[in-house]
Amino acid sequence: MKTRNLTHKKCTKYQITTGAIALSLMLWGCVAPSVNVSGTQWKNYKNSRYGFEFPYPSNWTVLAAPENNDGIALVSPRSQTVEIRAWASNQLPDTVNDKHNSKKNINSNFQTNQGVSGVLLVEVGQQIGSMKLTLTQGKITYYWQGHSPSQDFSNYYPLFYYIAQQYRIPQ
Repeated sequence: MKTRNLTHKKCTKYQITTGAIALSLMLWGCVAPSVNVSGTQWKNYKNSRYGFEFPYPSNWTVLAAPENNDGIALVSPRSQTVEIRAWASNQLPDTVNDKHNSKKNINSNFQTNQGVSGVLLVEVGQQIGSMKLTLTQGKITYYWQGHSPSQDFSNYYPLFYYIAQQYRIPQ
């Protein structure tokens, strides 16, 4: 009986700790962090196929673009494991989407400075922390994401959040 109680206490302590971390991240995501943009030199990426655009630090390296020109990938000069990626795609017709779409719709929880609503998802796992923005307009879905090793994610979070706010799509 003592072993069961000890195991139950450990599980409960683990659940409370995990819950506290998850709550902290959710609350952290509700606060718009500030980033010192005045000290950063910026470039602007504009996609010629889909027309989306966003700023990125000028010292980041652009990786080889896909042949279909649907997006871009960038890496930090400090670490090849810190990336920003953006792309867009045409949605399938509604009848095909309904048959094959097993994902549940998530309500919008974010608005860009342009005024476009979308879904911003922040996840911090044991290895990788990521911020993912999804915007849908008409028949096009736009994706933007930044990710880094989990232990560094808090350092990149303000940068990622700032770029997500600045993300623009054609209207």
